[in-house]
Amino acid sequence: MKLSRLFAMPNVTGRTWEVWRRNRDVFLKTIKVNFIAPMAEPILYLAAFGFGLGFYVDEIDGMPYIDFFAPALIAITIMNSSFFECTFASFVRMYYQKSFDAIVATPLNMDEVITGELLWGATRSTISATIVLGVITAFGLVHSWLALLIVPFSFLGGLLFAAIGMCFTAITPKIDTLNYPISLFITPMFLVSGTFFPLSLLPSGIQVFAQATVPLVHVVDITRGLATGTAEATLLLNLAWIVIVTIGVFIISINLMKRRLIT
Repeated sequence: MKLSRLFAMPNVTGRTWEVWRRNRDVFLKTIKVNFIAPMAEPILYLAAFGFGLGFYVDEIDGMPYIDFFAPALIAITIMNSSFFECTFASFVRMYYQKSFDAIVATPLNMDEVITGELLWGATRSTISATIVLGVITAFGLVHSWLALLIVPFSFLGGLLFAAIGMCFTAITPKIDTLNYPISLFITPMFLVSGTFFPLSLLPSGIQVFAQATVPLVHVVDITRGLATGTAEATLLLNLAWIVIVTIGVFIISINLMKRRLIT
């Protein structure tokens, strides 16, 4: 695919929100089930790693281990919610339910369909991250009113991982193949992006590489800074990285999906 087509600006209007509303309506029909995982998982992680492992770990960066770890749960939720929504869920709507074909038969174009999917993936991140924020707040692990900024930020972070997920969906021949990016991309980020231990423990070269290329590193830094009240001006660099990369991957994901669906 030529670079000019890969970075071509999508043709999107306000009609894309019709796709978002369609996905929202489906979500609301199963809302009780959709709330179980975002509420249960952080409690289990806090019990196993925060309270369990944290009992044997000294302070990290001047804070108790559980205070260090809890905000990372929000970042992990942002990543997982949007990535899974725009990989497995989008693949099902595209390939098995033929929802994309049906929507394109209306006045909406393919760019608007895919954009609506991405916006919904970001919305799922916002919903799930807000639930997790509420859980860790209930445990007394939020120490600043700045944590309220995590809610709008989770939409931006979710949009980033939604677009990344859509790129994989665009090049995946069958749904089982989506297990590869989960195992080789999502799981490594989950483990070594400053979630369970600080990046400063890694060799300097790996730290530089992670800061330059790993999306979750920047999301973790921001959620931790906002939740603990230790936000510094350097977080603006993390935010700038996320904005720039999100714009680029957003455009690429739409064009990759359009190529798959049209050809």
